[in-house]
Amino acid sequence: MLDLRNCDNMELMAEFEDNYFDLAIVDPPYGINYDGAKETSGRNGGRKAHDFKGWDSEIPKKEYFKELFRVSKNQIIWGANYMVKYLPPSMGWVVWRKDRGKFSSSDAELAFTSFKRALREYTKNPLVLVREGGTIHPTQKPICLYKWLLHNYAKEGDKILDTHLGSGSIAIACHEMGFDLVGCELDTEYYNAMVERIEIETRQQDLFA
Repeated sequence: MLDLRNCDNMELMAEFEDNYFDLAIVDPPYGINYDGAKETSGRNGGRKAHDFKGWDSEIPKKEYFKELFRVSKNQIIWGANYMVKYLPPSMGWVVWRKDRGKFSSSDAELAFTSFKRALREYTKNPLVLVREGGTIHPTQKPICLYKWLLHNYAKEGDKILDTHLGSGSIAIACHEMGFDLVGCELDTEYYNAMVERIEIETRQQDLFA
């Protein structure tokens, strides 16, 4: 079951009791102004293919993290290296190694996890996004990355939360793997594009199931 909303994440989390979600997988703003380009290039992917909106000017407030840890038993937080002042120490970080060399703006991205286990790496070239239909969001992550996270960090029957749906890659992964997901996206343009993408992707999966 996918429960996807066009709303503020603080309002969404306020609806749920403590520890309602088994796992939160979130990709909040990193505060590095990387949410698009002021003049788009028209390419089918990457930051420069998307309009600059200014939402990546700062990381979420302390209150966001307090709520996130209240409503979820475990958390995976992308870009957490920019947010360490709000996070406890953890040994269980995740590294998404992009395997692109000089063609990538960064060699990898980091995610905090609350799991008490060794650091793990996942290697996948971001060009996989082209095979997944291109990008509808400037910081879009691959569906296969979310499937890897769910396979390694979620258990059957877990309830999943995403407070920054963006392109909806996690929703497609949850649908394919049978996880219930509650999530929200504040930007209406992103939300509508995401819903259209998810409808197309899940319809295709159901046809060939």
